[in-house]
Amino acid sequence: MKNLLYILFFSFSLSIFSQVEKIEPPFWWGNMQNTELQIMCYGKNIAQYDVSISDNIKIINIRKTENPNYIFVTIDTKNVPVSTFQIVFKKKGKTKFSHPYELKQRKENSALRKGFDASDVMYLIMPDRFANGNPNNDSTDDTIEKATRNNSSGRHGGDIQGIIDHLDYIHELGATAIWSTPMLEDNEPTYSYHTYAQSDFYKIDPRYGTNQDYKRLADEMHKRNMKLVMDYVTNHWGSKHWMIQDLPTKDWIHIWENSEKGFQRSNYRMTTQYDTNASQIDAKGCMNGWFDATMPDMNQSNPLVLKYITQNAIWWIEYAGLDGFRVDTYSYNDKEAIAKWTKAIMDEYPHFNIVGEVWMHDQAQIAYWQKDSQIGALQSYNSYLPSVMDFTLHDAVTSVFNEDNASWNNGMIKVYENFVNDFLYPDINNILVFAGNHDTNRINEIYNNDINKYKLAMTLIFTSRGIPQIYYGDEIGMLGNKEKNGDIRKDFPGGWQADSSNAFTEKGRTEKQNEYFNFTKKVLNWRKGKSVIHTGKTMQFLPENNVYVYFRYNDTEKVMVIINNNPVTQELHLNRFAEMIKGITSGKDIISDKEVSLENTLKVEGKSSMIIELK
Repeated sequence: MKNLLYILFFSFSLSIFSQVEKIEPPFWWGNMQNTELQIMCYGKNIAQYDVSISDNIKIINIRKTENPNYIFVTIDTKNVPVSTFQIVFKKKGKTKFSHPYELKQRKENSALRKGFDASDVMYLIMPDRFANGNPNNDSTDDTIEKATRNNSSGRHGGDIQGIIDHLDYIHELGATAIWSTPMLEDNEPTYSYHTYAQSDFYKIDPRYGTNQDYKRLADEMHKRNMKLVMDYVTNHWGSKHWMIQDLPTKDWIHIWENSEKGFQRSNYRMTTQYDTNASQIDAKGCMNGWFDATMPDMNQSNPLVLKYITQNAIWWIEYAGLDGFRVDTYSYNDKEAIAKWTKAIMDEYPHFNIVGEVWMHDQAQIAYWQKDSQIGALQSYNSYLPSVMDFTLHDAVTSVFNEDNASWNNGMIKVYENFVNDFLYPDINNILVFAGNHDTNRINEIYNNDINKYKLAMTLIFTSRGIPQIYYGDEIGMLGNKEKNGDIRKDFPGGWQADSSNAFTEKGRTEKQNEYFNFTKKVLNWRKGKSVIHTGKTMQFLPENNVYVYFRYNDTEKVMVIINNNPVTQELHLNRFAEMIKGITSGKDIISDKEVSLENTLKVEGKSSMIIELK
């Protein structure tokens, strides 16, 4: 007993005088696929010490950098039992202090978690603008920017509790997954609500809640068979990140020594990633340029950086129980390094899913970034990225329904031509399709709050191949012009106690808001059980008179989708679609709930759509 008390007292005494200010990752798990764990130890002049690990755990590497405040210790966790061991710091052979480190027990089947897929519908939320569930954390002592709801660029107070409070609303709508813009701490003094300039990669921004709150959000979603997708940023950190303030190595970020500011803003020309004719200076200008003055560009070719962000991503998956990542500005990264990052995550979780933001306007250029792309293979490149975002379909959707008069290049032919290029994608069902997001004009702004045009757009998004994503508030007709500051990121009505209306409830919505909501709810909830929409094939027919018809089909089921973008009623001669409807005489339009005869002709009202289950 005396010996045990002595050991406990000795360990406590050592930890009192510890110079360790931070350990990252703060803990880890046993039985991981990759057993090499890089532990970053940070503290004033900590590099003066020698490091050893208790319990005979094998040290693979100890790396000290030019900054004496860091030591990177890589250990082998293979066959190490779930336990707490000591990281021991010595000087001249004498132990000066130690720090406990825990390997936790993984949840059962953690490695086999299933990510989002085409059976899901993703609901995109900006948490600061969705709902304020806990007014007590609107401003905090340890963050600079305080809540000022009347400032369109300021913090408004939305948080994790606000999302939890309205999960039933999202579930009722028919969405099965939530992609939230980043929630990690962003301690910039202004414009921090978007949270893309993160200042601590292991900490939820306290104005959103705590790490435990974020985990609770995932748990509450899983109770409803919903999935949580984290918006992960690999390309840049925030200028206020504590490691940016005290760089572990000079080349931790891309520094432009000949620049007056020490950096150069990116030229944003992502085509230089694979342009065989590109100059080196232009390629460097995109990949090494800073996304913004407050967003230092990370040097992922530095192995310490790459290991850090890889482990951090895995840590959040394991800790919070995540079901997917959306990766910001994916195609700005060092493309070889980001491929290693992606592969490491997918090796650890083979059924996980990651969608990358590849904001380009050419299908071949987007498809280049999807895993096993034959286009990428021309340059011996494989990103290992399972999913990409269909920005070319978005481009078409944001103009086509304002084009009443079809021509060779205008009208529904734009949508048809987008799907012509599906052969470029190695996995066409695993791409994200959307009409708008937090960076684009709201779809209802583009269509001047015309609900018929909204229905046309959403019929397309919800029934085409891929994974539909809807931006919060679109389902109640919210407007927003990106040229007006904060306009596309307005607060959801009813998310704050002082709001005069509450669009989270049927009674709180206006008649028109309910029309938007009810249409969206009907189609999305129908979609949930339709594998023919999730994984079926597509057959499309050339648009005529601005009417576009396509079929989703598999071995057991067929769905006929009709989008009449013409302002006047059109009569379809159904023998044109005999390849798909031969022998079928009727169906049911799930939008109107009416039986439809498919024997000779079919009239479709102007600016309307039909989703017909064929019998």
